[in-house]
Amino acid sequence: MMMTDRIGILTGGGDCPGLNAVIRAVVKAAARHGWETIGIEDGFEGLLEPPRYRKLAVSDLNGLLFRGGTILGTTNRGVFTTKVGIGEIRRVPEAILAQAKNSIESLGLRCLVVVGGDGSLTIAQQLHEYGVPVVGIPKTIDNDLEATQVTFGFDSAVACAVEALDRLHTTAQSLGRAMVLEVMGRYAGWIAIHAGLAGGADVILLPEMPFNYESILAKIIDRRREGKDFTVLIVSEGAHQQGGEYVTQGPAELNGEVRLGGIGSQVAEEIERRTGQESRAVVLGYLQRGGMPTPVDRQLCTRFGVSAVDFIACERFGCMTALQNQEICPVTIKEAVGRLRTVPPEGELVRTARALGISFGCEVASID
Repeated sequence: MMMTDRIGILTGGGDCPGLNAVIRAVVKAAARHGWETIGIEDGFEGLLEPPRYRKLAVSDLNGLLFRGGTILGTTNRGVFTTKVGIGEIRRVPEAILAQAKNSIESLGLRCLVVVGGDGSLTIAQQLHEYGVPVVGIPKTIDNDLEATQVTFGFDSAVACAVEALDRLHTTAQSLGRAMVLEVMGRYAGWIAIHAGLAGGADVILLPEMPFNYESILAKIIDRRREGKDFTVLIVSEGAHQQGGEYVTQGPAELNGEVRLGGIGSQVAEEIERRTGQESRAVVLGYLQRGGMPTPVDRQLCTRFGVSAVDFIACERFGCMTALQNQEICPVTIKEAVGRLRTVPPEGELVRTARALGISFGCEVASID
């Protein structure tokens, strides 16, 4: 593919704080090379013929550093979907890949920057294998990509969850209730454990550590013995009982993963049924994805965006920006996708929580 003075960028998957900050960094860094940046609209769907795009000039970047969402639009549905069911992956049809390649060539792009999580980067890898020069930037509030120490959007999601826990604490203590906060985290409980530690949760339920109600109730009883008649729990959406299944909201949508959700309400209802204590569940949901990125995410997005342009200049195609040992470095997209990083059940975070008396709902317990 002939090198040109134009690159493209798209944002794929769910929205996330920091997407606009990445776009800003890519456009500004590309301009220093004398390159024009083309923004592909509505994720990979914008690559279908005829392509949907807009030119991005430095003058378009005012306020993007702290603006939530993505000015290019995004989607986690459509013909490019590679994730179907729980953990299943499929190939994008060759005819669709051919359309995308034709669009990229018709736009005269030397490279396409793909900003997304495991699903979007899986599509990027398939495009790369089909002959499209791509560079990836990792984005997911779940923070579950193995190849990088952290993904942007995670810190913002944790900050949102901690604020929610702070608010729920006052209500729980005032009314003597059990309050359950359900947060995102399909297969990895990073948001729950980080927010639980920072927000003073009494119980943290993770996908990696299936729970039992006897252990949760034992924790509530222990708190009552200490004179504390309230309990605050934080629950990943992918948490489930020992020997049980994920709690879902109906069957999987066409060309999409099964939708998780509802475990928080189940836990609250079971606590109330077994103890008689009033219990309430709050689902944080899309609040975690929206709004302004934190300063931590803003600087990480900026570093990722600049590094992605550096990779293009060095023709390091098929690579993804990754944070390792506090430095941004290239890793191949192929080795980055399909390897989810999960919370180690015996890791330092879990040990720290247990040292504080936090329950994970899986400890051996007897109820007197």
